[in-house]
Formats: sequence, C-alpha cells, structure tokens
Amino acid sequence: MGIRAAVMRRALAVALAVTGLTTMLTACDGRSGAGAGAAASAVDTGANADAKSALGAGAGAGGDGQPRAVGAVAASASPVTQAAPALPVTASTVKVAAHDAGQSRAQVYESVRQMTALGKQLFFDPTLSGSGKLACASCHSPEHGFTPANARPVQLGGSDMRRAGLRAAPTLKYLQSVPAFAEHYHESDDEGDESVDAGPTGGLTWDGRVDRGSAQASIPLLSSFEMGSSPARVTAAVKAAPYADAFRAAFGEHIFDNDDATFNAVLQALGTFEQTPELFYPYTSKYDAYLAGKASLSAAELHGLELFNDERKGNCASCHISQRTRDGAPPQFSDFGLIAIGVPRNRALPANRDPHFYDLGACGPERTDLKGRDEFCGIFRTPTLRNVALKQSFFHNGIYHSLEQVVRFYVERDTNPGKFYPVVGGKVRKFDDLPQRYWANLNTEPPFDRKPGDKPALDEAEIADVVAFLKTLTDGYRPEGKAAAAR
Repeated sequence: MGIRAAVMRRALAVALAVTGLTTMLTACDGRSGAGAGAAASAVDTGANADAKSALGAGAGAGGDGQPRAVGAVAASASPVTQAAPALPVTASTVKVAAHDAGQSRAQVYESVRQMTALGKQLFFDPTLSGSGKLACASCHSPEHGFTPANARPVQLGGSDMRRAGLRAAPTLKYLQSVPAFAEHYHESDDEGDESVDAGPTGGLTWDGRVDRGSAQASIPLLSSFEMGSSPARVTAAVKAAPYADAFRAAFGEHIFDNDDATFNAVLQALGTFEQTPELFYPYTSKYDAYLAGKASLSAAELHGLELFNDERKGNCASCHISQRTRDGAPPQFSDFGLIAIGVPRNRALPANRDPHFYDLGACGPERTDLKGRDEFCGIFRTPTLRNVALKQSFFHNGIYHSLEQVVRFYVERDTNPGKFYPVVGGKVRKFDDLPQRYWANLNTEPPFDRKPGDKPALDEAEIADVVAFLKTLTDGYRPEGKAAAAR
C-alpha cells in the first residue's frame, strides 16, 4: 500500500476510532462504568488497529531521572508545543467516516482535533507515571527524533526513578507503515514482490509482540521499571489535570466513572497524537529533497549512498531499504523484518549481571507467545534509519554510542571479532550474548560473510562516507538558499 493510500486508510481508521469511541462512551453515560469500559475496548479492537502509536516501544522509561527534564523538553520542543496539527483527513474520508459513525463532517474533524490535542498533553504529562516524574517525552524527546535526550543504554524509571529497563528506547517516528507481526510476511504488489516470503516481520516493539498502538502505549505505562502506573492512577491523574474538562468533552461526561474506560481513552488519544504526520512522519530530510530533485548530495554523501546500497560492500539496503516503493512512496529505511546479528553483550546493563540471563528478542523474555521456538531466538526488529544521527545509543541493548561504532561493527564483526567480543585465554568468545544453540539464526549475508583475516567490506574512509550519508536522513532539512533567506 502506497503512502497516499496508507494516509487515507489511517485517517479513516483514526476518524472512525475517534468518533466511534466518543459516540459509544457518550451513549454509555448514565450506564454502569463497566459498560463504558467495554465500549472503549470494543472500539480499540476494531478501527484503531491501523492507528499505530508505538508509545515507548520496547524501552526502559526514564530520561535523566530528573523531573525537570519533562518541562525542559516541553518548553523547548517548538514543533510540538504549538497547537497540534490535525490529521490529514480528506473530504472523501470524512464523508465516509461521518456516514459510518452517524456524525457530520464537522464533527469528525472536531473529534480528530480534540483527540490530537489531548494526546499531545498526555504525552508531556509526568503525573501519569507512578513516580509523578516521568512523561512519554522523558525518553522520547522531539528534539532527538523522539528518542532519549541522553546516551544511557537503557532508561531509568519505576516508582523511585532508579529501575533500569531491559532495552534501549527506540524512535517513535516513521512507525505508521510497520505491518502487523507475521511469521511469514509477503509485501503487497505495490511495494515489492509479493511472492517472496520475507520471514518474521512487523510488530511495534523490538520483539514485535504487539501490533496496535493502544497495546503498545500500555506497555510503558504499566511496566514496573518504566512508568510504573495503573489504570486507576492514570484516571486520577487525568481527572486532576488542567485538561480534564476537555477529556470529558471528547469522551463523555461520565468517562471518569470507570478506570478501564479512562485508561483506554488515554491510549486512544496518545495513538491519535502519534499519527500526526508533521511530527511523526514528515519526510523532510535532505535525502527526501534529493529524491525529489530539490537537493544535491555532497561527494561523500553520494559515495556513502553507493556503499550503503552495494551488495558487495555495506549491503545496508538489504534490510534498510533506500529506494522508493513501486508506487513511488518514500523509503522507510527498514524492511521491518526481525533479524539476528549477534550484537555483543552489554555488561553495563543491570539485567546482564546475571550470567544466565539473555535477552533473546522474539522468543523472550518480554515476548512470551514464541517461547520455546528456537528459530525466533536472538532476532530483533530492524528499526528505521531515519533520524538515526539524532540517536545517542544503538541496537536493542544500547551498547554503542556513535554511528561510526555501529558501521564498524557491521563490517568487522567477522573479520576482527576481537574488537567487539571478550577474549579469554587468547580465544575470542564470539556472539557472547546469544547461546550457541541459537547461532543458526545469525545473519551471514554480506558484510557478515567473512572470516578472521579477511579484508573488511569497508575501510575507515568508506565508513566515514556511509555515516555522512546517514546524516542526510535527519528531518528538518532546508536548502541553503531557503536557510539563508530565513536568516
């Protein structure tokens, strides 16, 4: 499905979710609280399945552990602290949504606007957390591509803001095209060759364990080492918030009568906010301008792109797709597949102090439905590379802190393993964060097709050029002429 079609479908899904939820909860006014909660749940399992928010995907919670971080982010993030833009609901979409929901076009537009505005306020509200100090924005900073503003490998959270998470906090941007998890994924004919089985693909976390935005958003809110909250606490926080009246206006006068209904409404609002195109999938990088013929890449950037695509060199595009889809949609820089690459064990993580503990991705410990299925052990979802230069920690365990380190690992994992893995008794203990019984799952395609002593796929100058290209994927690019005019 192309970007234009996808936007239309998501707008319809969100509009239907918004209007349907509002209508159903309003209709429940005067009924029991349990009825309201059921109504919210019913809508969430329907139309909102396509409105993926990915709040706190697979992350520990924290920020820098200081309550001032939330205020600082909210105050400095000018694109977000302005009035939240409405979703791209077209006239035809509104007509269909209004007809299906029994509302006028104006009512559909207003519902989406209300949900977006509420979601923005919830995103920056630390009172939703058990500590009262942690907001979604604490580890998903708008100024850092909705990733952490610090270089911690994992973030701190919990009731005392001292509990470390298990995985690095990923970006919340460019998740609108992530498909639902499938063990055997086939692209649509518009995007690629639908006859090819791409294997395990999709889902909104590092291990792909949830598909819907509401399910994703609930993970950090309820995790004991992240926001450490509960439906009751979230309800109390929203009820006491400055936006409580707006919440009632959007979801019905009796929305606070039932904690589950309130919690589901919060998840819906967050998911709607995180579908704001101008913030979460703007496609405003230099590379997007280059594809549109409105910018030129430097010699280093262009060479880096060539190395990125070259199957005999970086081969990065085999997973981080850099080409437009068949229908002309912008590249997402991810095939959304799950893959094992043998990232070294990060001994700085508290969980890894236990020598018997392993984060095995899709087969556990956070994901449980694939437990015991060896073929899924050690695989993690391939993240988008858009805005990757804004990140300060890389891979699921946050072990590296620069793009140079990441690219070097890719090209020297097998040629110079002693640089990355422990050496004991003169022998390199390769793949030290994955038990040997699962090594059959490891990727061995270029540049992982070499052996010790071979020449790495890229030399230092080429690594620098690949990094130069990766920096063209940062949103907010303005051509030199426009930048000068703005000054």
